[in-house]
Amino acid sequence: MQIGIAGTGRMGTAIAQRLLERDHQVRVWNRTIERAGDARAAGAKWTRTLGELVGTSEAIISSLLDNAAVERIYLGANGLLSGQADGRLFIDMSTVSPGAHNRIAAAMASHHADFFECPVSGSIPTARSGTLVGFAGGEASAFSRALPLLMDVCRRVEHVGPLGAGAQMKLAANLLLAVFWQTLGESLSLVDISTAGAAGAIDLLADSNISAGILRARAPQIVAALTGGTSGAAAFDVDTMRKDLRYMAEEAAAHGKSLPLASRTLECFDRASREGNGGVDGVAYPAYWIAQQEAVVSTKAAALSA
Repeated sequence: MQIGIAGTGRMGTAIAQRLLERDHQVRVWNRTIERAGDARAAGAKWTRTLGELVGTSEAIISSLLDNAAVERIYLGANGLLSGQADGRLFIDMSTVSPGAHNRIAAAMASHHADFFECPVSGSIPTARSGTLVGFAGGEASAFSRALPLLMDVCRRVEHVGPLGAGAQMKLAANLLLAVFWQTLGESLSLVDISTAGAAGAIDLLADSNISAGILRARAPQIVAALTGGTSGAAAFDVDTMRKDLRYMAEEAAAHGKSLPLASRTLECFDRASREGNGGVDGVAYPAYWIAQQEAVVSTKAAALSA
């Protein structure tokens, strides 16, 4: 297929690379050509405008930062609808609020275009290997049309309901993940890692009744951060988790519900960001938390001895 990718951040680039490997023709757009360098190096063609991206593509996938970016790219004066949208398939894979797509869907319908959401769960390596998990929300006809394409980047795609249901499921998945990184930092703060060894502690926890797959999959990066090494490029950093946690809180409040654990985790992440650690990846967050707690203990001890 001829596929357009709007947004060449970490995930958008990884999806573009994967689709190129699956013999699709891929064109990309980003606000700056420099951010599309990796996708272009892999063989994707650059388009200067979103209208051109639409006009040269059968399907357009968007992977953007937040609600505002999605609305701007789809509905803005020079957005995707400035191109020949009729008959095109649009798939938004961004992590956004469940109601973010309503205006977009109405505009797409007036242009006789198919639109639905399919945010994905997974990391950059899983995108590159085509093993993401997709949460599709929207019309069944659009889902059926897009499924063959989605299966080139996902090992599993579920149509979970109407528009908004996919966004809800993605927020549910990310709530578990965000709270997990906070709780892992707290659990490791109970362990003398210098005695048990970081690698040994992580291995034992992964083999305990928690059995968290991500703990095994990301163990080398977690251990590297705990031992003062580098954990690699960020995939799901503190500031991104803060954005998602706010969307979760808003969605819960809209239905008269509360998320006490998520709210407390957001407070901890807000503090990390204020301290200049908003770019810290989840795998490195436990190391940050332990260091922060040790600093608190040292400050208290210094105050007592003064």
